[in-house]
Amino acid sequence: MITHVVMMKFKPEVTAEAIDELEALLDRLPDRIDEIESYDFGRDVIRSERSYDFALVSVFANLDTLKHYQAHPEHQVVVKKLGGMCAHIAAVDYENAPYRQASQGDSDPWKSRNLFQRS
Repeated sequence: MITHVVMMKFKPEVTAEAIDELEALLDRLPDRIDEIESYDFGRDVIRSERSYDFALVSVFANLDTLKHYQAHPEHQVVVKKLGGMCAHIAAVDYENAPYRQASQGDSDPWKSRNLFQRS
């Protein structure tokens, strides 16, 4: 599994309405791109000086499915919109560690590797 993380810093003139439109575009992608295993995104709530404004975390079966997602026409619409909205974008793609099954009696949900799984 490959986790794809993107953090965005918006230009000062970006409006809340433009971010709403971005969220609507992003919300449609899992229904239109079968390769997406899980998908989560949202606006920063802390708003510290070092914070980015928006983040996206998605999971793919392998690098080939991630590449298909990146080239998909629906994703390209989002990329184009972000090009006009963002002063800076940072991304990381990493291979997930093997899943560690929680032991009997271990009820800590943070030990699950499935926190963002799409239902």
